[in-house]
Amino acid sequence: MFSTTIGRHVTETEQASLNIQAQAELHHALLLGLQLMVSTNRSPEEVGDWMFRLFRRQHLDKFLSSFEKLGLTDLPDAVACARYHVMSNSVGGVPVEYMYESDQKAWVRFRYPRWMYHGPTICGVPVGVSRGFLNGWYAHNGVSLKNPRLGYVCVSEDMTGEFGLCGYFKEYDHDLSDDELLQFAKGEMPPPFKAEEQPVLPTDQWNEERLQKANRNYAMDYIRNGLVELKAVLGDDLTNDLGCKAARLIGLQYLTQTREIIGVEDGDLDTAADYLAKMFDGLGDRVEVQQGDEEIVLIQHDLRIVRGMSGDERDTVLGIWIEMWRGALSSFRQMKTADVVIGEDQIRWVIRRRVA
Repeated sequence: MFSTTIGRHVTETEQASLNIQAQAELHHALLLGLQLMVSTNRSPEEVGDWMFRLFRRQHLDKFLSSFEKLGLTDLPDAVACARYHVMSNSVGGVPVEYMYESDQKAWVRFRYPRWMYHGPTICGVPVGVSRGFLNGWYAHNGVSLKNPRLGYVCVSEDMTGEFGLCGYFKEYDHDLSDDELLQFAKGEMPPPFKAEEQPVLPTDQWNEERLQKANRNYAMDYIRNGLVELKAVLGDDLTNDLGCKAARLIGLQYLTQTREIIGVEDGDLDTAADYLAKMFDGLGDRVEVQQGDEEIVLIQHDLRIVRGMSGDERDTVLGIWIEMWRGALSSFRQMKTADVVIGEDQIRWVIRRRVA
């Protein structure tokens, strides 16, 4: 459930925080919607390939670069990897627990509700999604750490109806072949949970504001990388078709939830412009608003959603992402439309009432 701020006074700092929260919620929902859209329209093999590509990309982008920042470099590799996944997932609000067994064997257990398959989504995606995740990220930890003896053993999965995603990093006494980097040992159970052993982020570096922004960026990174890798699997046309449909549906579905988080009424052109302005502020983007009699123009600068991207990848992400906001505008009781002009580092939104 979420709480509404409509009719309640909030400070400028509180409003900024709510804007960020709403963006995190919306992009998380878009990731789930995209997974369901692809899972119900394409083969399980394609879905698994997509997830493998997405998580390998995320791994290569994030794993080593944040390993040292989390203070893990002096630990045994199996222990460091397990602790890493607890700490890094906590940045995105994902509950994961750590259980130490030995310097060569350390466990991770994902707790419910699962962030990646939140709510009923977990019933609608194939097991290949989880296998792609494990092969794309967990099986590659030893490779990235240049430890050929380090692998991951999965003892339980989500979609198979066991007790959730759980397994352990293990350093063997021999080098592993490629097909041994991910293994399955169904039936093994983790050691007892010990609260005092759980790794935590250093509070002097991770205050509430930074965690909020990291949570938002966590979801956005999955959208950016997910759409790029989906394009590599399905091609331009199918990615745009399925991506735009999912984005539009999420905008329609989540308008009420997000506008109530940020305190915007279900109203006229002014409220629609206020909604977009606050939501874009939640990205850290700068917004200019130009008021007219029959239309309102918003100029959105900086475009965090495609920051650092270029060419076809940027065009794909931006084109699909824009449909989410068109869906949101159509979800107002007084429906709105938006004509969009994309510039080098800005979007010009011209919002009008929708007429028959």
